[in-house]
Amino acid sequence: MLSDLLSATKRISYSACATQLFLFAMLGDAECLLLAVMAYDRYVAICNPLLYSNVMSKKLCQQLITIAYFTGLLDSIIYTSCTFRLSFCSSNIINHFFCDEPPLLILSCSETYITEIVVFTIDGFLEAGSIGMVLVSYVYILATILRMPSVEGRHKAFSTCASHLTAVRIFHGTILYMYFRPSSSYSMDQDKWASVFYTVVIP
Repeated sequence: MLSDLLSATKRISYSACATQLFLFAMLGDAECLLLAVMAYDRYVAICNPLLYSNVMSKKLCQQLITIAYFTGLLDSIIYTSCTFRLSFCSSNIINHFFCDEPPLLILSCSETYITEIVVFTIDGFLEAGSIGMVLVSYVYILATILRMPSVEGRHKAFSTCASHLTAVRIFHGTILYMYFRPSSSYSMDQDKWASVFYTVVIP
């Protein structure tokens, strides 16, 4: 994406486009799940501070990271294979910064309904699971914070969570806007700007 933005000739081969979509989907899914893991980490740190080092052991952290990336890998294989089994026989101009699902579906001359359903179902499950874990974690965190006797302690706990909640809101807000709406309402110009938030701002 960066080389495309900086170069005068903005070309990408079919295989490079597939690779870019694969890596983008894998890392995006992993990031989605890691935001949920971070919410759990904050839950343990605030609700069970004395047990934090025992609960969030190095082994558990490694397992959670492995699960996030392995899930991203599996979803990305399905995501990319569903997209690139379609035929692209008309325009070859991708109206986007990088090879992403919505502009590729628009370029396809195949029926995209099945691909959209598969991607929507799998990514919907990941998105709902991640948001669900964040919400449950923060309900417990909020309940714990409200029971804290000291104002300074409450402020410290809130400030610990503020940056994570901001990242969650921006990431999930733009993901929901980009991918969970009917394909008839796609606007590539708006989508390009929205994609900047979850590809550049959040990382």
